[in-house]
Amino acid sequence: MSETLPANNDNHLRVIEALYSGHHGWLYNTLKKKLGNAMDAADLAQDTFTRILASQVTAIEQPRAYLSCVAKGILINWYQRKALERAYLDALAHLPAPEVPSPELRFVVLETLHEIDAMLDTLPPLVKRAFLLSQIGGLKYADIAEQLDVSLITVKRYMKQAFVQCLMLVE
Repeated sequence: MSETLPANNDNHLRVIEALYSGHHGWLYNTLKKKLGNAMDAADLAQDTFTRILASQVTAIEQPRAYLSCVAKGILINWYQRKALERAYLDALAHLPAPEVPSPELRFVVLETLHEIDAMLDTLPPLVKRAFLLSQIGGLKYADIAEQLDVSLITVKRYMKQAFVQCLMLVE
């Protein structure tokens, strides 16, 4: 089955509506089997269609394959987000009671961690690795250069690129 999305916005919405009504149940059931959770499956299915709607895609040759591909990306992000949340909550569990942040602050920290994680995912792999080795591993630039088997000037360029991305996150 092929879905073609015309340039006309009304027609575009009708085709997306047809895609949704024709394949939402299938996508939801697929995600529910993977996750074992109806609520998360419903959220991720909805996110998949929201992303497709925003993408302004003009043709879908194989709707279920396309939906699977988009949903897979969303599912990977969801798993990464859950892993990040678990790591943060695990770290909080080891804090003495007086040092545990309020629920409001925990929410702000988690949202910030998600934004940083998303920003890091936009970096090329070696840039990301250099940044993490420096900021989390505490390595000096020379040690990073040795570990990555690149020059010191390359590490400095990588760090500059990562810090520019961080500044863009703050703006």
